[in-house]
Amino acid sequence: MAEKVRIKDIAERAGVSVGTVDRVLHNRPNVSEIARKKIEAALEEMNYQPNVYASALATNRTYFFLMLLPKHAKTAYWEEIEEGAEKAVSNYRDFNISLQILYYDRYDKRSFRNMTVKCRQLHLDGVIIVPSDLPSTRDYTDFLHEENVPFVMLDSFMPDLRPLAFFGQDSFNSGFFAGKMLMMMSNQRKRNKVMMMRPMVNGKVPSKQQANREEGFRHYMIDHFPEVEIINLDLLEDTPKYATEKFEQFLKNNPDVKTCITFSSGAYVMGEYLAKNNIRSIQVMGYDMTPRNEKCLREGTIDFLIAQHGYRQGYYCLKTLMDAVVLQKSVKSVNYMPIELICKENADFYQRYEL
Repeated sequence: MAEKVRIKDIAERAGVSVGTVDRVLHNRPNVSEIARKKIEAALEEMNYQPNVYASALATNRTYFFLMLLPKHAKTAYWEEIEEGAEKAVSNYRDFNISLQILYYDRYDKRSFRNMTVKCRQLHLDGVIIVPSDLPSTRDYTDFLHEENVPFVMLDSFMPDLRPLAFFGQDSFNSGFFAGKMLMMMSNQRKRNKVMMMRPMVNGKVPSKQQANREEGFRHYMIDHFPEVEIINLDLLEDTPKYATEKFEQFLKNNPDVKTCITFSSGAYVMGEYLAKNNIRSIQVMGYDMTPRNEKCLREGTIDFLIAQHGYRQGYYCLKTLMDAVVLQKSVKSVNYMPIELICKENADFYQRYEL
């Protein structure tokens, strides 16, 4: 183990006082240029590694971070994101960091723009963003760049916006993987149709991540099962009565469909319908170990879920801002989460809250 370098040792090597070394290490004023150069030379010669934690604590500065999320129900995937971020704040509370979480309506572009206009009035040290559409998001991130405020992107990756870091799945490969697993486990070679259940807003899926998953899935199907017909079931409203009517009509028109996939966290909508009507002949695959999805998984009306560790994403987004802003450490820019397949038999081993 390398011998610890003391401030006293640096002062003796540079021929200056301990107080002068301390001022240089903490970037304080009232140090002559000659003395500063001597100290910097001594630091390099002695391979001095500063204690970044002690230095950050010594400043006694406060840091204000913002998280901008879509509005959501309390049982949604986003709830885990929040819990993870708040756990990181708790773990690093000695560094005087605080987090404010604000929400926008993911189905209304104006909501995101209006919220980011309000955010411009805040004095921020870092931001975690779940992006809206590219133009609206770019408008805000350009402002953050101008203000030298680092930001981390969550859920959907937009590399052209130059975030400090990204956390989320490789959504294209996730969709490709979903297709591979679905066809392997459903013995789909004996069937020729798949239902794709999609939440829709103004004729589009509500997030770039879901669109990329669908693209990856379709690429897999075209490459390996071009004869299988993918039939879209688009849900425009998230209400039980509306969904029930859509499912009943779809299954009446397509009685030979025995496989359903969705790239959102709403697989429970189909799972709960199947449970209510005691239908066990349709296999369902979806995303996220949310409580309603997990209940359907354990009951057998959802067969597989692809988990993306929302709690970890929230935790590491905040930790990344902490490392970069408070501790002045370098951080990894692209952080893909595992593509993890969960079924009834291994649900107990899904590590939702452990890091």
